[in-house]
Amino acid sequence: MELEQEEKAPKKSGKSEMWEWIKAIAIAVVLVILIRWLVFKPFIVDGPSMQPNFHTGERLIVSEWVYKFRKPHRGEVVVFHATETKDYIKRVIALPGEKIKISDGVVYINDQPLDEPYIKEAVEQYRQTHTNMEYNADFPETTVEAGHVFVMGDNRVDSQDSRMIGSIPYSKVIGRADIVFWPLSDLSFIKHSN
Repeated sequence: MELEQEEKAPKKSGKSEMWEWIKAIAIAVVLVILIRWLVFKPFIVDGPSMQPNFHTGERLIVSEWVYKFRKPHRGEVVVFHATETKDYIKRVIALPGEKIKISDGVVYINDQPLDEPYIKEAVEQYRQTHTNMEYNADFPETTVEAGHVFVMGDNRVDSQDSRMIGSIPYSKVIGRADIVFWPLSDLSFIKHSN
């Protein structure tokens, strides 16, 4: 059985090989920039509003792409533009058209109590140190506008959120916080509660 010999490809010149490397590096840089710009963004937690679940100095990866395909869900931790120069991280509590109120420390959505497992630890800690104070101060019933979400910090006693600044339009939502990547001791996927 005869085997045909493969023709040897002509050797590339040094300039040609260098040009191939430059193209490969340029493509890699463009891909990294596009992924960073369009898909994921790093975010640094600043302030106590999401304690005990997030702490000042933690670095998160925020997925921007997820809300290009769907709207935020209740319980998801989102980052949004609060002002021209400041982004906030909060949890989605109520969705467009829903009625929200807080009465006797309980959050109600459409007159049904909201189960909030993500703040149970914080509520217990607060009750041990503040005997006659509610973790969730009363908030009058309001209806979330169309195209908006109502967000609150997990640390309800120290959070600038929709109770003060109003509901957040979808257009201001940057993305969903998905991973804590720094410090390494806190490395984890973020649990979103529905």
